[in-house]
Amino acid sequence: MDSTTSDPTSAPLRSTASDGLKIVIVGGFGVGKTTMVRSVSEIRPLSTEETMTQASLGVDDASAVREKTTTTVAFDFGRISLDAERVLYLFGAPGQQRFWFLWDRLFSGTLGAVVLVDTRRLEDSWYAIDRLEHHGMPFIVARNNFDAQDHPLEDVRNALSLPEDIPLIDCDARDRASSKHVLITLVNHLYALATAPQGARS
Repeated sequence: MDSTTSDPTSAPLRSTASDGLKIVIVGGFGVGKTTMVRSVSEIRPLSTEETMTQASLGVDDASAVREKTTTTVAFDFGRISLDAERVLYLFGAPGQQRFWFLWDRLFSGTLGAVVLVDTRRLEDSWYAIDRLEHHGMPFIVARNNFDAQDHPLEDVRNALSLPEDIPLIDCDARDRASSKHVLITLVNHLYALATAPQGARS
């Protein structure tokens, strides 16, 4: 069954769950943050999407996502159990500039973040990376493959000026397995940072 059309399940939280990790998915407008939360969440996601109206004309730049008819006005929330003990609480941040003031509040208590990028609009990712670096928050970058990608990931790394120690991977935000791989990559990155010798940490 296609992960984009199947109804989300309502899996109860396991009694063995002991480690709850809050992460945030950030990125530009229309890059796929809501889609990722929906595809991977094991509960019916909380979504604050609203229909885009004429009031957004001249405010939100939808030129690169003309098929988009809704927009997140606060945040998306979902949950996924990685294993018997580890549970991720997912928050998808709004992408439009007029809602960026919410980001700092979403970052509170967050252990790490996923920056979702669209190769066609890499400049939309710069603010997200800048804010995460300002907060000193660990993050990884995931390129959402909307279409066939002609650009090697190394070119994306160079364009975003990403250090080599920040993971950069491909994903399909519509696919549950692919989105779960993104989250596991982030968790492994956080674990590596937490267990690295003190002198090796940036």
